[in-house]
Amino acid sequence: QVQLVESGGGLVQAGGSLRLSCTDSGRTFSRYVMGWFRQAPGKEREFVARITWSGGITNYGDAVKGRFTISRDNAKTTVYLQMNSLKPEDTAVYFCAASSYVSSWNGPSEYPYWGQGTQVTVSS
Repeated sequence: QVQLVESGGGLVQAGGSLRLSCTDSGRTFSRYVMGWFRQAPGKEREFVARITWSGGITNYGDAVKGRFTISRDNAKTTVYLQMNSLKPEDTAVYFCAASSYVSSWNGPSEYPYWGQGTQVTVSS
């Protein structure tokens, strides 16, 4: 059973930083590809970042490349999203997601398991 809980969202000024965390209470965390997505009001869910089982491969959406970093600690069953140089357009609800398929990449439908989301608001 995969149960994902995000934390770390909040209000930050443009140019600031936040670190999101997503913890899985299950026992098979290390077997999952983990992803971060975001959704702003009135917009589709957008791929942010993805990390493979061992953390050896990471991928990022074009909008966040060079500013965000995804990482994971399998011993703590937690995946992180370090967000630097935040912009107002980064404002959204951020979701973590998990998939047991190594091929899962940037499509929301590729991830069967989702957290409840955490709000990130960046003020100008």
